[in-house]
Amino acid sequence: MEITKIKEKFEELYGPGAAFYTSPGRINLIGEHTDYNGGFVLPGAVDKALYVAIKANGTDKVRAYAPDENPDKVAVSSEFGLEEANRPKERWAQYIFGVAREMTKRGKKINGFDIVISGDVPLGAGMSSSAALESAVGFALNDIFNLGFDRFELALIGQATEHNYVGVKCGIMDQFASCFGKEGSLIRLDCRSLEYEYVPFNPKGYKLVLINTRVAHMLGGEYNERRESCERVVAAIAKKHPKIEFLRDATLDMLKDVANQVSSLDYIRAEFVIEEIQRLLDACEALKKDDYETVGKKMYETHTGLSRKYTVSCDELDFLNEIAKECGVTGSRVMGGGFGGCTINLVKAELYDAFIAKATKAYKEKFAIEPLVYDVVIKDGARKL
Repeated sequence: MEITKIKEKFEELYGPGAAFYTSPGRINLIGEHTDYNGGFVLPGAVDKALYVAIKANGTDKVRAYAPDENPDKVAVSSEFGLEEANRPKERWAQYIFGVAREMTKRGKKINGFDIVISGDVPLGAGMSSSAALESAVGFALNDIFNLGFDRFELALIGQATEHNYVGVKCGIMDQFASCFGKEGSLIRLDCRSLEYEYVPFNPKGYKLVLINTRVAHMLGGEYNERRESCERVVAAIAKKHPKIEFLRDATLDMLKDVANQVSSLDYIRAEFVIEEIQRLLDACEALKKDDYETVGKKMYETHTGLSRKYTVSCDELDFLNEIAKECGVTGSRVMGGGFGGCTINLVKAELYDAFIAKATKAYKEKFAIEPLVYDVVIKDGARKL
């Protein structure tokens, strides 16, 4: 168990007396590229998490150790101060430093501390290991120094860390899911107002499984292009409907009205987003009725839209989606920004073994890569252990 591992390592390095915290990775069942369009997302915290052992050390320095949550492969330990000029070189340590700095910017006093981090959130699988790290560190510092931040503020601190210390201009979904996750529920998050609602997710007789293509995400310019497409369409619609600020506010009829004023590429991308926002709302209503067949149908529709209209899929993801259909999987789609990563699959328990066997065998034969399989269960968010 991770907690035993980090307890032993902490005591070996820094002595006894640590407190322990955890924060999970996340999945998003449906709702892709809707966040920056003012729409909704439907994430949930999962049973893959980051774990932290931490103790104030009475100095003005941080001593950090990360045996496996260390994508730099440079050093597993880092020591740094808490002033802006003390920013560590190791990327993984910058998350810890950034959270502490963002808390300091909000008028709180943080002293030196010792910290060991470890976890089992897969890196590069689209399960937001970085948000899990930010939330775990934030929750821990908030508690041991009695800072008084609520969960919403901790999510914003994690997002600000990404923006200001990691250089990723992410939305709020990942940190929100890590902080607000609830066992047996997904979170319908309004990305415009940040209002949220827990939606029941108790898929008895089904399993939720991710299959990692092991194709690297390459978002960058492609991501920005699609965002700009959406913004151009909103600008065109707003000339006739001044109250429209996001595609979330637009209808398909409004989009049709400006068809001759935008490019065909911008049009079809906007069409996907408007349809996707409605699909998410329909999926939420189906979940409230335990109608997982409808949820699965919506997941397949999302994949088709992401592949053919928003064009953010790839051959590997489309291949796994087709295998899922052939195996009778209830729902399957690309999860995340696209261009690689995982498919998320809702599969009946009795079909699970046959599906995984066929998918892994066929994928390896086709692409000469062994895909990675992650079973996930929806669990609680950040907490003290």
